[in-house]
Amino acid sequence: MEQTKKGRDAMARADNRPPYERIAAHYRDLISSGSMAPGTMLPSIRAMADEWGVSTPTAERAMKLLREEKLVRGIRGIGSEVLGPPVTLSSGSERHDRSGRTNSTWGAGEQSSGHTAAIVPAPEAVALAFDIDAGDDVIRRSRVYRDVHGIVSHSTSWIPAEFALVLPELVRSERLNGGVSLDLIANATGRRVARRIDEESARIATFDDLELLELKRGTIAAILVLSAKFLDADGQLLEYGVDLGAPGRTRTTASDVLR
Repeated sequence: MEQTKKGRDAMARADNRPPYERIAAHYRDLISSGSMAPGTMLPSIRAMADEWGVSTPTAERAMKLLREEKLVRGIRGIGSEVLGPPVTLSSGSERHDRSGRTNSTWGAGEQSSGHTAAIVPAPEAVALAFDIDAGDDVIRRSRVYRDVHGIVSHSTSWIPAEFALVLPELVRSERLNGGVSLDLIANATGRRVARRIDEESARIATFDDLELLELKRGTIAAILVLSAKFLDADGQLLEYGVDLGAPGRTRTTASDVLR
């Protein structure tokens, strides 16, 4: 116990997140990895506060975050029970925010694979987003996010071809180092995201969607489509991201109510 607490204290000194976020991240990782199986009971708020050396409101805030993420559920008079790994779908903006906090776009229990990149002719929808002609050059970066349940989403980032001149790594088929593409663009050019526009829609998966999500041909399934436009201070589009959520994935958001 003492050794574990020392290790946590060392991690806390190297982690700038608020204590409740560090506590929630610890249990999130245990749940996502399967180390805490569904049905397992979490420590009580008092026990958690004592173990982590925080106040009970801080421990309660961490537990509230886990409940909002549907990782645990409260059972009146008993405690909090593990439900299982998350099955939620992150938007491009959420992944961008996560990268700023953790230097990774991965959600809890996720990994990415199948990273591909190339300069390609812009499809019509992408050309419309960038206000260019269909067929003009754009950078396309794609990857697949997976967790223990399988594919979470197929994610594509469309980026102006001009950035390939200063950032040739954007057209290499490998995971980027040093942050996401928007971080690299900001560091290399000074052009940073000043505004984001998110859109969510749903549709029956097309043939192309099925292939990208590794589903059998002929499958009939509804999928979520999340798009995000990232604009600089001059209103110029730096990146257009499109995420296709695998069938069964849901979107969960939470906010505080101000009175």
